Parts: sequence; structure tokens; C-alpha cells
Amino acid sequence: MATASAMIDFSNLPPLPEYHLTPLPSLLPPIPDKLLTLLLPIFAYWGLSMFFHWIDTKDYFSQYRLHTPAEVSKRNRVSRWEVIRDVLIQQVVQTAVGWVLGMTEPDDFFGKEQYDVAVWARRIRIAEKSIPRLLATVGLDARGIAKNLGASHPMLAGALQGGQYPSLENLSVVGSASKMGTPGFAGWELMLASAIYWVLVPALQFGLAILVVDTWQYFLHRAMHMNKWLYTTFHSRHHRLYVPYAYGALYNHPFEGFLLDTLGASIAYKLAGMNTRQGMVFFAGSTIKTVDDHCGYALPWDPLQHITSNNAGYHDVHHQSWGIKTNFSQPFFTFWDRLLGTVWTGGDVSARYERSRLAAQKAFDTDKEKTTVTHSNPADSGTQDPKPYENDLRDATDLPSIPIKNRQPEPPAGKAELQAAGSRQQILDDKKDGGPGVLVDEAYEEKEARGFLRRSPRKRAPSTLSSKDGFKGLRDRVPTSMHGRARGIIGVDGSR
Repeated sequence: MATASAMIDFSNLPPLPEYHLTPLPSLLPPIPDKLLTLLLPIFAYWGLSMFFHWIDTKDYFSQYRLHTPAEVSKRNRVSRWEVIRDVLIQQVVQTAVGWVLGMTEPDDFFGKEQYDVAVWARRIRIAEKSIPRLLATVGLDARGIAKNLGASHPMLAGALQGGQYPSLENLSVVGSASKMGTPGFAGWELMLASAIYWVLVPALQFGLAILVVDTWQYFLHRAMHMNKWLYTTFHSRHHRLYVPYAYGALYNHPFEGFLLDTLGASIAYKLAGMNTRQGMVFFAGSTIKTVDDHCGYALPWDPLQHITSNNAGYHDVHHQSWGIKTNFSQPFFTFWDRLLGTVWTGGDVSARYERSRLAAQKAFDTDKEKTTVTHSNPADSGTQDPKPYENDLRDATDLPSIPIKNRQPEPPAGKAELQAAGSRQQILDDKKDGGPGVLVDEAYEEKEARGFLRRSPRKRAPSTLSSKDGFKGLRDRVPTSMHGRARGIIGVDGSR
């Protein structure tokens, strides 16, 4: 039996143009592109972080905050200077790894672009040669159809004949490489080849890199939460920030920062076959997305909050003590959470956020007035007993044992309770930065907040926010009086 390649004539293809390689000049002379690739993520990180810090300190867009300034002050268990120190350490490691990675990369040249486009145009021409055979399988005479269309649609007729364009044989369309009597490329072939080379291939490269980094970070991040030793030794440091803010995005244990962020992005870059300038965009873009996910704002005009459902509101749930074992996906998409059943299924989160805001503000006010002190550890909590939490966990089943169904429009019965139990256990396991004290504090705060809400004459709107909304409506649930200038929160004069 004759093979397909033997039945198709691959001769008479247009020739490929000659090319001459020239070193690619720097994008921002005199800074070499490889050095700029190392610097851009750092500039992007601190530039965007300082923007969010500026609007935070100036109390701009306070209606879009996920948390109040009082919550940042009272709920986080690490100082801002410690955060800055650890971020700088990670960026030193990141830069060193990037420098080594750059040493393995060849220098960039230009001058071959027209040749590469012509290679794709040739592939298109080879694919055209299969058209007559494909049409014959459904009983159509491609050459007869082409003959009828030859006068009115010569390009279509040429494609139907298997890429035969007699009118182009002496036409020079690829520069000096075309010679008299040799075939040339059709204009549509070159346009399609250019679109493939300049648009489709880079899009596939970035898509692959995003898939790799999302997969890498999801499974390592999830492992950090499911393994007690990994969590308490490494990842618990990041979760000292119960109220994330922008420049705390890379606040990690140095080893975790290397393994989760630096190594994952480097592997994605290599597997996608990116060049240096594509790497600039990918590394800087990943950094910007990570900062935005920790910014603490749900800004309606921020495109990164709307491109995917993995945004600041989505990731903020993961930083809360009640959602710490959910919403592992980062930094781009949430498909792994949804496929593997780790997306938050506890429904409306607005009441939980309301309780945290009220409790933190009360703690801030009492500290300011020097009249009382807040409970910060089990010894300070008086009559509060952590044992009820342990009793709740005694017979709880953790998330990995829950079967995942292909079609599951609603969470399985009891899943929200299991998620909450797993999150409580995570906090209890973290003796240094979590422990029973965190849960005792929250139980006390919730009791106080509920009492406040019962006494409050303000009517509360019915809750509408759910996990299905991607937490996009969270900002609408933030009462202005807890953030803005109306009540002079933490010394901000409402009359200004």
C-alpha cells in the first residue's frame, strides 16, 4: 500500500529566503535584556505594591477594601518590616536563580523572521496538497470545482487544486530568494503564516507557561497545607498575614519562595521555549498578578480582578482561618480547585468579614483608649476553652477523601463543614503562628460582634454573596462606615 507521503507530490514548493543573523539590540540601552529580565519583576513588584500602599495610607477607594486598616493592625501576626525583610531575601534568591538561568540561554538575534514565516507558509502549502484527496473522500472533484472558480476566485481555485498557483510562479514575493520560473507564495499564505508565527505560537507558549505554573503551584501549595510538617515548617510563615496586603505577596520562608515561585516560574519558562523578551513579559506579568491577588482591594476598574475568577477576593478567603484549606489555586486560574473540589463551598462570606471588621475595630479602639487588652493567646483568653474545636475535629474527614464527581452543580452534603474542620485543624497544628489562641480569639470576637449587630439599629440587607459569584460582590458588602471618612476610623477626620 502506498503511503500518504508517496501519493502527495512535495516537489515544486516555493523556496525559502536567505537570512543573516544580527545580535538583537537591548530593549532599554545600555541595560542588557537578560539583566532587564531580572530587574523588571522587582520593579513591577515594588511599583505596584507602593501604589496599593499609597492608596491605603491615603484612604483612597476605601469602599473597595476587603479589610479595614484596623484589621491589618490587629489580626496580622507579623510586622511590616519583617515582611519587607523576607521579601527582599526571596528577591535576592530569585535574582540569583534568574542569573544562572540566563547563563544557560543563548544570545538573541534577529534577521531570521522572514525565513521563519516562509517555513510556516511552506507548511500551509504542504497541507493544501491534501485538499483534493480529502474532498475526494466525500465524492467531490476538487480539480473540477477549481476549474469553474479559476476566473473569478483564482486563489481559492489554487488552494482546491492542492496549492497550484500558476500565476505566481514568476512573481517575487519573498525577496531575492524567488527566481524566475520558481513558484511563489500566495498572499493569503504569507498572511496566515505571519499570524501563526507572530500571534498563535506566542499565545500557545504563554498558555503553556500559565498551565505549568498554575499546576506546579496548586499541587505544591496544596501539599504545604495537607502535610503538617511542611505547613508548620515552611508555609505557616506566609499565613501570618491573615489580612494580606500588596507587598506581602512574596512573604514566604526562603525555601518555599524558591520552590513554589522561583523554580516553578523557571520551569514554565523553559518548557514553553520562550525567548528573553517573552520571559520579561511572563515573569513581570506573573509578579503583577501575584501582587494584585494579595492587594486587599476589589477595584472594579482593575482588569486583573475580572480576567479570571482567581482574584483578590478569591485568594483572600484562603488567608482566613476558616478558609485556609480551600482556594489553593494561584496565580492565574482556578480550574484545579474546581476539578479537585477544593474551592470554597461555605457560601456567603460577608457575615464572616463583617464580624472580623467589627471585632478588629473594637480591639483597635480599646487599645487606643488604654482601657482593655485583646486576647492574643490561650493564656489571655480567660474562660474560653479550645477543646470544643478538638471535639469537632475528632470524627472529621479531610478534603482529600471526598470523592469528586464529574458533574456537581452543588457541593456534596457536609462538604462545607468538612472544609471548616480541616481549616480549624490547620490552625491548631500551627503552634507558633496559629494554635488554639487564634480560634479562641475568633470565637470571642464573633460573640462580641453578634452582640453588637443585635444592638445595632441599622437594618442589614439580605446576604447574596456566594462562592459561585467568584467573590466579586464582596466589595458591595463592605460598609462604608467601617472604611471611609464617615466615622473617622483610626484617626481619619470625617470632615476633611
